[in-house]
Amino acid sequence: MQGLTDAIGVFNNELFWPLVIVVLVAASLYFTVRLGLVQFRLLPAMFGALAGSGHADDGNRRSISSFQAFAVSAAARVGTGNVAGVATAISLGGPGAVVWMWLMAFLVGAASFVESTLAQLWKVPYKDGFRGGPAYYMQYGLGKRWLGVVFAITITVTFGFVFNAVQANTISSTLVGSASELGADTDAMPWLPAAVGVALVVLTAGVIFGGIRRIAHVAQLLVPFMALAYLVLGVIVVLMNIEQIPGVVSLMFAHAFGLREVAAAGLGTAIIQGVRRGMFSNEAGLGSAPNAGATASVSHPVKQGLVQTLGVYFDTLVVCSVTAFIILLSNPSYGENLGATMTQDALGANLGAWAVHALTVIIFLLAFSSVLGNYYYGESNIGFLNSSERLLTTYKWVFLVATFLGSIGSIQLVWTLSDTTMGFMALLNLAAIVPLAGVALKLLKDYTEQRGQGLDPVFTADRLPELPNVRCWDPAPERKEEAGV
Repeated sequence: MQGLTDAIGVFNNELFWPLVIVVLVAASLYFTVRLGLVQFRLLPAMFGALAGSGHADDGNRRSISSFQAFAVSAAARVGTGNVAGVATAISLGGPGAVVWMWLMAFLVGAASFVESTLAQLWKVPYKDGFRGGPAYYMQYGLGKRWLGVVFAITITVTFGFVFNAVQANTISSTLVGSASELGADTDAMPWLPAAVGVALVVLTAGVIFGGIRRIAHVAQLLVPFMALAYLVLGVIVVLMNIEQIPGVVSLMFAHAFGLREVAAAGLGTAIIQGVRRGMFSNEAGLGSAPNAGATASVSHPVKQGLVQTLGVYFDTLVVCSVTAFIILLSNPSYGENLGATMTQDALGANLGAWAVHALTVIIFLLAFSSVLGNYYYGESNIGFLNSSERLLTTYKWVFLVATFLGSIGSIQLVWTLSDTTMGFMALLNLAAIVPLAGVALKLLKDYTEQRGQGLDPVFTADRLPELPNVRCWDPAPERKEEAGV
């Protein structure tokens, strides 16, 4: 089994991920140029779009708000990748990997804008709300349902089962570790991981059987709380070591551009680790966040594109940066993949043993919110494959089984495989959004024209009648009457 894990790891590191990164960078540069630096130019509008309330359509359908959709996507984004992923990037790629995570966040913000704007345009009605995502714009935008089916299967396996098991395992291992730190003889309690798994299954079931609105409400509560708690710990560490900050920042940039090396982590390793872990953390271009973005009820598709771009910045520039400073201010050792343990050790070194337990609670909230976000990504794509309620119920139970197994199992092979499926997802998604970039540009022009006129932008299908298969943007009743409909 270890041989298979190592072989897949070599394939990912040496062949597959360099290809994924080249394609992602090229596509993001294309979006950045074609959309006129949208990820920088409309930064103020992102905050305004985030604050917008839900928008009821003319069928009295009212889904979740922009902020709730942001919270659902952030729930999946802000997870163990921000704690363990950043630690891995630093330990294997050196301090310079953090700078490459920052640079990529600014660049791939354009890809995030495109994919979430397209997801809003081609969302479909579902019960009293909406659903959508890459599978939907592959079918309705590109006219290639087969590609949507491949993507839907891939994301369901990756997020609904693999990433879910990873998050559950993180919760279980950190809780067991914290119990050991408190003096419990965990070796004499082999049942403890299973008990954690059962409790996690019960908590998860109570949320996912309530639908997207319950998921959104839970995420809306958890995401701000866990982010604030983590940021507070990070700020305390920074303030305690404020005199070292200039040196740490200088060290990051020196290693980022190959001026120094740590533990043989050269420029190429810093770039690969920074970009790869940054992509796992912020998910831009991956095709996952658009599934949450499509559920928002907004007046214009561009608004949710802007909100999801802001989510990339929040995840990488804020949350991941906190982890980076916590670790680098503790004089870490390099060259060994220690994951979340590296962050826990750094917090303990700065703040004392109590911080280890505080981080356990935060990791629990991070990982549990990610479990909920991962579930919804699978649900949305199961619905694309087949609208059968029986199939959806089956998915829920398999999801819960994966949650329990993840809590009690060793999942090194699964984690390695997840890197492969995540990269495959990205390539599928980019293959769809590159040819659809012109549609995103039309929507952006419509949005900016209305803002230029001092209006709160509102989109209806008759504004761009050439766009095919648009199902959720009918003109308001008064406009239908004016058009003689």
